[in-house]
Amino acid sequence: MAIIKNEIPILEYDDSQFSVLMPNHEKLNLQLPKKAVFAFLGDHIDKYANKHNCEIVAKFESATKVYPIYLTHYQGHEICLCQAPVGSAPATQILDWLISYGVKEVISAGSCGALIDIPENTFLVPIKALRDEGTSYHYLPPSRYVELNPMALKAIEQTLNKHNYSYIECLTWTTDGFFRETKDKVEYRRSEGCSVVEMECSSLAACSEFRNIIFGQILFTADTLADIHNYDERGWGGDSFEIALSLCLDAVINIK
Repeated sequence: MAIIKNEIPILEYDDSQFSVLMPNHEKLNLQLPKKAVFAFLGDHIDKYANKHNCEIVAKFESATKVYPIYLTHYQGHEICLCQAPVGSAPATQILDWLISYGVKEVISAGSCGALIDIPENTFLVPIKALRDEGTSYHYLPPSRYVELNPMALKAIEQTLNKHNYSYIECLTWTTDGFFRETKDKVEYRRSEGCSVVEMECSSLAACSEFRNIIFGQILFTADTLADIHNYDERGWGGDSFEIALSLCLDAVINIK
């Protein structure tokens, strides 16, 4: 299919699976496990890897940082673990690279900002994401939302129920303008049904759909924008990081 052109560049789309620079252009002698936890959990993945003597099986080298790819054995399954960088573009770059070397089932987790009155450290399961970032438009044709994979949703919700964690299914607003969450935009997104905001979900879901792999995400509330006149960073969801990693590991092995 020829490129679909538009006066607005971000709305132009090419569905070719091939690009000048492919994710596996290094042609590494590397075969990753099909299951992966790719999460926005600070240093908790490194801590887990050190505690459990996980092997570093690969490294993703960016211009700013080297990201180790760990291999763990969890309840009879091989899983690769990787810290995800904040922001749609860098996160999707690494995800696409992981996919190119064999990853097919991914669970992610990370904090989000509450747009409505939701307590801190509440778990949420996004069922679709509003695409207010640029990266997803390079993977899927323009649309307002991207749906999350139903197989991943089922695995996540089964895991949360198993461990007796209450959660909220949600519509999330994915933006790449952290300092451009204006009062009017927050109110507008709320009116559309968005209950939280974060920076990666729609792009990771779009990349995964394009590459035909399974992706799901667990969110937990950190700061709050519910009162647009009094922003509150609260505790940045710090009490949920370790729990979220454990939930990711359980959820990814529940993908059938």
